[in-house]
Formats: sequence, C-alpha cells, structure tokens
Amino acid sequence: MAVDAARTEEGFTSARATRVMRAACRAADLDDRGAELIRLGENALFRLASVPVIVRVARGEEWLPKARVEVAVSRWLAVEGFPAARIVEDLEQPLLIDGHPVTFWRLIAEGDRKATYGELGGVLRDLHSLKVPDGLALPSFSPFDKQELRLNRAVIPDDDKVFLRKRWRELQDRYAELRFETPKGPVHGDAHVQNLMVDDQDRVVLIDFEAFCYDHPEWDLMVTAVEHHSLGWQTDEQYADFVAAYGRDLYDWPGYETLRGIQEFGMTTWLMQNVQEDEETAAEYRRRIAGLRNDDAPRDWRPW
Repeated sequence: MAVDAARTEEGFTSARATRVMRAACRAADLDDRGAELIRLGENALFRLASVPVIVRVARGEEWLPKARVEVAVSRWLAVEGFPAARIVEDLEQPLLIDGHPVTFWRLIAEGDRKATYGELGGVLRDLHSLKVPDGLALPSFSPFDKQELRLNRAVIPDDDKVFLRKRWRELQDRYAELRFETPKGPVHGDAHVQNLMVDDQDRVVLIDFEAFCYDHPEWDLMVTAVEHHSLGWQTDEQYADFVAAYGRDLYDWPGYETLRGIQEFGMTTWLMQNVQEDEETAAEYRRRIAGLRNDDAPRDWRPW
C-alpha cells in the first residue's frame, strides 16, 4: 500500500510504527500481542512476545531498496556461514505496509555480555575478506543519500537547517576530492560495536544490514575511529584492541578528517529525526548541533 512519501516520513513516530507493525504481523499471520518497541531510530524495531521474531519497520517507501538488500545480504551471509542476523525464511520479505517496508528477523537470544572492540575489529576483518557473489547486486556507499530527506522533514529550528545544508554542501565537496588506495569489497556501512550482539552461546553476531554495500573498507573503519579520536567513547586500550584485531588505524590516513566530518554529520542528522519523541533526545541533538558549529570544541556527545 503506497502512500505519499513525505507524509509517511514526517509522521514516523513510535505510535505510527506500532500501527504498521501490527498490520504487518496480521499480513504475515503472526501474533503481535505483547510486542515491545525496543528501538526507534532509522527504523523501528519490535520484539514479538508470541514467537522469537524481531519486526523491523523502515521510515518510508524510499527505503524499500535497502530492505531488499538487507534480505539478500542475510541470505548470502547464511550461505557463507558468517555469524550474522538471519531473516525469517518462511515469510515474504520485505512487505510494504502503508508506505513502510517491513522485514522479519530471527530473535538473537542475548548472552550476558556485550561485544568488545577487539571483536568488532575481527568481524570487520573477516567480512572485508569475503568475495561478493556475482548474483548479489550491492550499491556503492552513499554518505549523503539520506541527508536531504532528513533535512527536509526534520522538526528543528530554521537556522539549524540553514547551517546543516551549508555543511552538507561543504562535505560533498570534500568527499569529491577523497582518494582511496584500498580495493572495494563488502562493507557493512554502519560498523559500530552496537551492531554486534553476543548470543547465549557466546557467539558474536553482526546485525543491521541497511547500509550494506560494495565499497572501500575505510567506510567501516571510520565509525570507531571517530568515536575514539573525536568523541572519546572508548579507552585507549579498547581502541588499541580494535586496531590490533583489524590491522589498521584510520586516524593515520590523510582522508580521516573528511570522514570524521561525514560521520559526525550523519550522527547528528540521524538523531534529529526523533527530537519530537522526548526532551532527552532533543537535548542530545542540541549538544551535537552545537559541536558541529564549532569543529575545534571538545565533543560532549553521548552514545545513543
């Protein structure tokens, strides 16, 4: 059921996502009673109470191609035996419900610890060593593909929008001058440690394939590099474990500052989509936009 894309995106709240989830469950013959919203970000994630399934609701129909990529990547990684999230195979995937792509994933039974940064480095090293099969069509990494939609629809002050549009154009100019020396391959596209889970068998599992692509590995390394060198979210020991496991510190690359700008911009515009949800989110957005306005100031951003 396709609807006006702008109206769909602007109205993507937890309440709307819940309605879409319930309709998707009815279409898939799943019981949505007791379903719990566990995250609202680029997508809304719901844990069903009736069966071990996660329902993922995307913001609008524009994300349908990405949902199709997610499903295809999950199937490929399953064939490879790579430790990654698995779709529910016996359901049609993805569904389009009221203008929102919906996918269904096997619940990962969580263990009693979080993944480490050393494990993240190892997972990325192994992922980047895989060969993408000829039949799997993956896009290139596109650091700006979501930004215009986010800026058009964000409920933020007009002067913030003016500033962010100017910064967006500046980053595009800097990006056009980047020169990579590494070969292209499979790239996760949003490779932070929160996109790893440790299951109840102590296996580390890669999740969230929305940004999965075929491009240079630097796009995966920039996330943790920026979180450490710019935001201070890891200890020196944690970051050293990441670098040792992967075998490279992106901070030493001349293009790091450009990637830092792109990453921080994306982190800010991602969060601004949900400023209407609660004051805590709005306050964190204000911290991040203040940081973007002063590149040299210390970042007091909080993980989200």
